[in-house]
Amino acid sequence: MNEHTLPAPTTTAASKLGQWWSRADIRLTALFFVLVALCAVGYATRPDAFLTEGNISTVLRLAAAIGVVSVGMTFVISAGGIDLSVGSLVALSSVWMTTWATQSYGVGVMVLCALLVGAGCGLVNGLLVAYGGVVPFIATLAMMASARGLAERISGRQTQVVDAPGFGAVFKAHLLGVPVLVWIFAIVFVAGWVLLNRTTFGRRTLAVGGNPEAARLAGINVRRHTALVFALAGLCCGIAAIMVVARTTSGASTNGLFYELDAIAAVVIGGTLLSGGRGSMGGTLLGVLIFTTLSNVFTLNNLETDIQNIAKGVIIVLAVLVQARSRRRADAR
Repeated sequence: MNEHTLPAPTTTAASKLGQWWSRADIRLTALFFVLVALCAVGYATRPDAFLTEGNISTVLRLAAAIGVVSVGMTFVISAGGIDLSVGSLVALSSVWMTTWATQSYGVGVMVLCALLVGAGCGLVNGLLVAYGGVVPFIATLAMMASARGLAERISGRQTQVVDAPGFGAVFKAHLLGVPVLVWIFAIVFVAGWVLLNRTTFGRRTLAVGGNPEAARLAGINVRRHTALVFALAGLCCGIAAIMVVARTTSGASTNGLFYELDAIAAVVIGGTLLSGGRGSMGGTLLGVLIFTTLSNVFTLNNLETDIQNIAKGVIIVLAVLVQARSRRRADAR
C-alpha cells in the first residue's frame, strides 16, 4: 500500500479538534487581558506602590503557595471531584513541620514531615471517596474540619516560630534574582502541565472525570486513580505548607485560610470544568495570577477582606454559569 492509498484523516474529527483549540486559545487570551487590565487598575490607583520591586515580589510569593495548591486542585476537579480541605491541610502540614523544628530536627525532617502529612491526608480523602463511596464534597468537608482542629490541638492555637538552621537560607534565598519559592512553583506547574497533558496519568484523569463508567470499561482502575489524584492534591498542600512557613517563618493553625476558595476560583475561571473531563493547567496559572493581583490591588487600596471574598465568590458563580451555558450549547449540537 503506497501513500496515496492510505485513508484520509476524518475531517470532522480534525475540525472539532481545531475548534476546541480555538476556544482554548480564546479563553487563555481573554484571561491574559483580564490580568493586564487588573495590573493597569493597580498602577492607576497606586502608582507609587504597585510596580515596586517589593510589591511584585510579594505578589509572586503569595501566588506561589496558592498556585501549588491550585495545581493539585486542577487534577481533582478534572477527575470530577472537589477538595474543600486544601487550606486545612496546609495548616496541619505547616504546624506539624514547625513542631519538629521546635524540637531541633533538621530541615530535611521538617520538609519530609510536611510532604507526608499532606499526601497522607489527601490519600485518606481519596480512599473515602473511591472506596468508601463518600461524596467528595462531604469527605473533604469532614477533612477540612478535622485537619484544622488537629492543627489547633497540636499548636495550642499558638504561632510556632521556625528558627531551624539552614531553613531560611534555603527557602528565603533568591536564584537569578527570583525568589526560590517562585522557582518551586514554576517547577510544580511545569510538572503538573506535563503530567496532565503528556502522560497516561493525565489522560486517565480526564477520562475518569468525563465518564467514570466508560473509563472503567476501557480498563482504567477508577477507584485507585481517584485515590491517587486526591493524594497528589494533598502532596501539593504539603509543598505549599513549606512555602507558607518559609514566607512567614512560622507555623499556625490559621495558615491556609480560604485557600480552598482561591484554588477553586483559579481553577474554574481558568477553564477546568467543575463537572470534570477537561482541565487547563495554563488557565489555572492565569487564574492564580488574576486572583492574587486582585487581592493585592484591594489591599493596596485599603479595601476590607470581606469585599475581596465577595468579589471572588461572584467571579466563581459567573464562571460556573458560563460553563453551564457552554455545556448546554454543546449538548444541543
